[in-house]
Amino acid sequence: MRRIHPVYIYQKNGWPDFTWDTEALLPLLADVRHKQGRLSGYMELLGFAMRNEEAMETITSDILKSNEIEGELLNAAEVRSSVARHMGLAVAGMVRAGKEVDGVVEMMLDATQNYNKPLSADRLFGWHSSLFPSGRSGMHKITTGNWRKNDKGPMQVVSGAMGKEKIHYEAPDAKVLKKEMNRFLKWFGQKQNTDPVLKSGIAHLRFITIHPFDDGNGRMARAIADMQLTKADDHSKRFFSMSAQIRLERKKYYEVLEKTQKGGLDITEWLTWYLSCLRRALNATDVRLQAILQKTKFWDKHKDNGINERQRFMINKLFDGFDGKLNTSKWAKITKCSPDTALRDIQDLTKKKILKKEEAGGRSTNYILR
Repeated sequence: MRRIHPVYIYQKNGWPDFTWDTEALLPLLADVRHKQGRLSGYMELLGFAMRNEEAMETITSDILKSNEIEGELLNAAEVRSSVARHMGLAVAGMVRAGKEVDGVVEMMLDATQNYNKPLSADRLFGWHSSLFPSGRSGMHKITTGNWRKNDKGPMQVVSGAMGKEKIHYEAPDAKVLKKEMNRFLKWFGQKQNTDPVLKSGIAHLRFITIHPFDDGNGRMARAIADMQLTKADDHSKRFFSMSAQIRLERKKYYEVLEKTQKGGLDITEWLTWYLSCLRRALNATDVRLQAILQKTKFWDKHKDNGINERQRFMINKLFDGFDGKLNTSKWAKITKCSPDTALRDIQDLTKKKILKKEEAGGRSTNYILR
């Protein structure tokens, strides 16, 4: 009988005992760890309410972007409202969220807020049932709250039009899922010498390679990776979104994932990409938090400066990134006041040395923050 050469990583001798080049990864890992510490320091400078607001926005972004990676678009207002309600926060403009949105939120919050609780098959079944409360993925009925079955044939990741499909990946047979997942859960729950951030990348790869469910495997893999990253930080407040960064790099994400799943047990390339993506997520958060800190310091300094609501609104707009040039006509239009009132508002802020005229000049006078 002709021996078939293994195509996928889980078919290789030694699976799932991955190897990697520690020396090659060490500088990248050290930089990531440094940036995590730096962000924790920033968060200590923010007040309690601001920290809660940032955590809420991060989880909202994580949920929206993790679903977008799979081509699923959720209503942002529903997700934010559901996150706020589950976190016990009051936010303006809350709307009623549907069962599907509530389920996704419950899964992500359970992963990150209860990060020290053991990950079990029953807990994963609960997550999966939350993702698919109707028992359907789109129009198709799926097995929920249990490992996938063999009744629909092999689990494949496919792209392309009907008749021109390309198979990117074929997951392990359903008969081995219980054994594979028992090994995964035992490994995930054990304390190891592996750095917890590296373990996050390994867990992501290993879970999505096993592909234990009919649908939702990518989202659950990213929730498990987030759970492990939360363990690495050792606090439940999330201030960076790995999924938001993966969404920006979705093409590369799938390319590296497919190459790794068709490669050997040395996963250095996957971990290099994963750590690099994480570093870019941390860098983006670093920039955002610096801007928030700058705005917080500004309002602390000017809390007794007699700034009216129109002025406060426009100053915050300038801090958050104003689109185009600010002049009296734009001020009047945005704040719905007369041009004379807009001019008085701007002149008052100029006297208080909060705004200044832009040096570029032009047909109209433009203003920027000092």
